[in-house]
Order: sequence, then C-alpha cells, then structure tokens
Amino acid sequence: MSNDVKTGQSEAPPSYKWTLVALLWVAFFLHQGNRQIYNTVLPLIQDALKLSDTQAGLVQTVFTAIYGVCVPLAGFLGDRIRRKRQILISIIVFSVGTLLTGLGGGLLAFIVFYGIATGAGEAFYYPPATSLLSRFHDKSRAMALSIHQTALYAGITFSGFFSAYLGQRYGWRTPFFLFGGAGVIWAFVLLIFMRNTPNEKHAGTTERPPIRETLNHILSKRSAIALACAFGCMVYVNVGFHTWMPTYLNQNLELPLAKAGFSAVFYHYICAFFGVLIGGRLTDYWAKKRKTIRFEANALGLLLGAPFIYIMSQTDSTTTCFIMLGLFGLFRGIYDSNLFASLFDVIKPQYRASATGLMLSFAFLVGAFSPTILGIMKTHFGLSAGLSSLSGFYVLGGIIILVARSLWFKKDHVE
Repeated sequence: MSNDVKTGQSEAPPSYKWTLVALLWVAFFLHQGNRQIYNTVLPLIQDALKLSDTQAGLVQTVFTAIYGVCVPLAGFLGDRIRRKRQILISIIVFSVGTLLTGLGGGLLAFIVFYGIATGAGEAFYYPPATSLLSRFHDKSRAMALSIHQTALYAGITFSGFFSAYLGQRYGWRTPFFLFGGAGVIWAFVLLIFMRNTPNEKHAGTTERPPIRETLNHILSKRSAIALACAFGCMVYVNVGFHTWMPTYLNQNLELPLAKAGFSAVFYHYICAFFGVLIGGRLTDYWAKKRKTIRFEANALGLLLGAPFIYIMSQTDSTTTCFIMLGLFGLFRGIYDSNLFASLFDVIKPQYRASATGLMLSFAFLVGAFSPTILGIMKTHFGLSAGLSSLSGFYVLGGIIILVARSLWFKKDHVE
C-alpha cells in the first residue's frame, strides 16, 4: 500500500482517502454556509435590532479581522498538533458560535458570537484540512483539493437561498440555529469516522525550518509580497461583495430577500466554477512553455473582472446585473485557479505552508475594512457607489501583479 494512506499505527484502506474528501467536503460546506448567513439575512437583522449600516458592516469587519489574525496560528499549529483534533475543535467552536449568534440581541452579541467566536473557529479549519488531504493524496492531490474547494461555492450558494427563505418564513434567527446545530452533529460524525492521523514529524520526516529562516526567505521574495498585496485587493472586494450584494439586490433592485440572497452568489459562483477549471487546465499546460503564465492569468482575472463589477452595481436591469455577476465570477475563477500556484512558483517547498498562512492573514486583514467602509459609503453616497468602488481594487491588484511579473519574477522564480 502506498505511503499516502498510512496513518502511523495502522494503514487506512485505499478507499479512505476519498472518504476523507467526502467528510471534509461537508465540513467545509457548513463552514462556508455559516459565513454567508449573516450577509443574507442582514436586512432582517437591521430591521429587527435597529443596527445602522456602519454597525452592520463593523460586525463583518470584526469577523474578517479575527480570521486574518488567527489563520497564521492555525497553520503553525496544524504542523505541530494532531490535525483531526484541530479540525474537530474548529468545527465545534464555529458551530457553537453560529448557534449563539442566533440568540444575539444587539451589536455586542454579534461581535462576540459571530465576529470573534465564529471567525476564530473558522480560521483554524482550512490549514489542517488541506494539509491532511495532501497527506493522503499524492498523485490525486490536485483533484482532491479541487473537489474540497467546490464546497465553498456550494456552501455559499445554498446558504444564500436557504438562509433567506428561513429568515423570511421563520425569522432571522432560524438559519443560525439550523446551521450551527448541523455543524455540531457533523463534528461527532468526524469524531467517529476520521482517523487520528499523525503529523509528518511524528512519522519521522524532517522538522520544519526555523521561523526566522522561513520569514527571511518569504520576505526576500518581492514578487511574493506583490502577490500578497494583490490578494489583499481581491479579498477586500470579495468580503465587501459578499456582505452587501444581497442587500443591494433587495433594496436597490427590489428583489425578494430569498431571491436576492440566492442571486447574489449563484450566478457568480456557477461561472467561477467554470473559470477555475478553465484557468487551472490552461495554465498547467502553458506553464511548461511559459514560466510567467500563472502571474499573467492572475492579472488577467483581476483586470478583466473589474469592468463587470462596475456595471453590475450601476445597472437598473436585473438581467444585466445577473450577467455581470456571472462574468465577474468567471474571471474571479481564473484568478482563484492560480492564486497559490503562482505563489509556489517563487517560494521553495519547505516554506510554502507558512507563506500561504501569511498571505491569507495579510489579505483578510486588508479585507476586514471593506464591510465597514462600504457601510459608511452606503449611508453617505448610496450602496451602488460603494460597490462600484470595488472595481478599482481589482484594477490595482492586476497592475501590482504585472509589475511583479516584469521586475522581480525572473530573480524570484523557483524551479
């Protein structure tokens, strides 16, 4: 039996590596579904609790900032403690946080239960989950991680519709209770069926390099820093878009809340799904002939996506808005397909996990400002103007990547 299915004390059956994909797919589905509830039922929460636009944005800002602060620690711990244990604790914390959010009665409760508890809990899931999948999948690694990633699209899309439906029919608290309860139940499923797989260092492999050495390598790569800055621009757009697009469709285009919550993400992510497949397939092929192709695909995704962000927030036509959402998603998918693949072109293998954590942390800390700033802009200039401004961040991110590709890639590239 191959080494990618060994679990230290005993060997897993060959089918277990795909069972693991299925188990973690559901966990990531709930992870992303929980995150979208607040954005979807935000108009109902504001009406019920009299939250201002700035206060509503502040809650999402706290969530994103907490996530950004915690995710590097999550990556560090994921290499040093049992990943099954970290995944279980993560799911329980963000699920209980979601449940308690449903009991919230004001701004402070949302900040504590959703912003801090749910945000921190979710931060500790992704690094150990992807690390564990990579441990069990060698030749099938890309396929396993791609399948896992589809849970993000499915979770956000499903929650966008289902949370709005439940909120309108049974009150805004109901989706928090159902998703939170489902997460707690799934944690027990994982407890039973996931194997207690040891980390690589327990299996006798080389210890990770010292933190100072790791930081010196990463910070010496100017093209990697540029990619992180561009990713910050993308996350700023992404967080602001997720927070306020359902409200925009509900209030500006007068769609029912359930349809607004669904439409805000469905057209975007169905096209992003195809963009990911197209971008990954084409750049894998061309990378053998053109080393800079991943940087170029990233820049292309941001620059070509920018006009559609602007148009979707300026049109009075629902049909046009949906088409623009889809085209925005298509190019977002092309960017997503090469996000970390381009980073790994300039970072040596032994430093890649740390580089990923740092890049995620920086980007989410930048993105944390978006919901509050858009909330302020909504009050003073209108939500259409706030969403339109996001296109400028896509343009800025694309320019940064092109500069890095031209000035620093050749020096930084790792064979």
